[in-house]
Amino acid sequence: MDQRKFTKTVICAIVLVVLLFVFILLDLSWASSRTLSLSQVWDALMGRGTWGTDIIVNDQNLPRIAIGVFVGAGLALTGCVMQAVFRNPLADPYILGLSSGASLGSTMAILASASWLPLSIIQPALAFIMCLVTMVVVYTISRIGGSVRTETLVLAGVAVSSLISAIVSFLTYVAPEEKIGSIVFWSLGDLGSVDWSDMALVVPLIIFGSAVMLTQCRNLNAMMIGDAHAMDLGVDVRRVRILLLLVSSLVVAACVAFTGTIGFIGLVIPHIFRIILGPDNRIIAPISLIGGAAFIIMCDYIAHYASQFFSVLPIGVVTAIIGAPFFIYLLCRKRRDVGW
Repeated sequence: MDQRKFTKTVICAIVLVVLLFVFILLDLSWASSRTLSLSQVWDALMGRGTWGTDIIVNDQNLPRIAIGVFVGAGLALTGCVMQAVFRNPLADPYILGLSSGASLGSTMAILASASWLPLSIIQPALAFIMCLVTMVVVYTISRIGGSVRTETLVLAGVAVSSLISAIVSFLTYVAPEEKIGSIVFWSLGDLGSVDWSDMALVVPLIIFGSAVMLTQCRNLNAMMIGDAHAMDLGVDVRRVRILLLLVSSLVVAACVAFTGTIGFIGLVIPHIFRIILGPDNRIIAPISLIGGAAFIIMCDYIAHYASQFFSVLPIGVVTAIIGAPFFIYLLCRKRRDVGW
């Protein structure tokens, strides 16, 4: 890495860490009808706050923000990996239907949950299975003709996602009345429904999957050149691709199962940093982790700040408002300046 790129990478990382820290403090200060001062937030975090500020900061806001950091980081890294695996800047867990597949599994889990079948166990399991099935179906459809083209991959993802959305809508329609609210609110994306016990399951899965993906950055660089070139460099392309698709499905399923459908993070964040820092996944992958965490906390703050004018917006709505125009921009842009 030359000195200029190294300096740019360090500056980018520092800026992202500062932004993440600032948005965490701002998000922690939200208190429904009022906003806590940053000094009150800091005192509560340090155990010196009042009874009221301690409940607001540590019991209400901190679990939501903690899971948001891991979910944002996991989804952004997954998007980065999928773009490299498919050599496609439009690849993303949401666009390719993985999030929809996981949402179908989670909806089935909500409907099937019973006292003898805990939701905390069946939901991530079904989300992972359906996410993996969706990825296989989309990839199989897009490979018709022997090669995976950008247009085919995106259209296959959109088509499969639409079909799954229709199935989820049908299941919601026939669901018992007491479960409809849970399905609808969950499908819009919600960080606030996760508690510390849920995080004990979600966080290790995201950390494990992210760690595996980070170890494959050098292989991803080789695969971006082409499978033949990667094999010439000694990369077992088939094994690496299957491994990365499995751990990507695991991370997406873990995120979607507990926080609902939160789209476009895996599309927007990696692509921005590829434009700024180039195509090297050894740089883009860890930077995307920080960027995804900062982005989702920023969106969560916007969602809660909007409560002054509406009710608290679902975070999936905010990420879609920001991400959908960016997706349209990518579709319309003719020149590829991200190294592909």
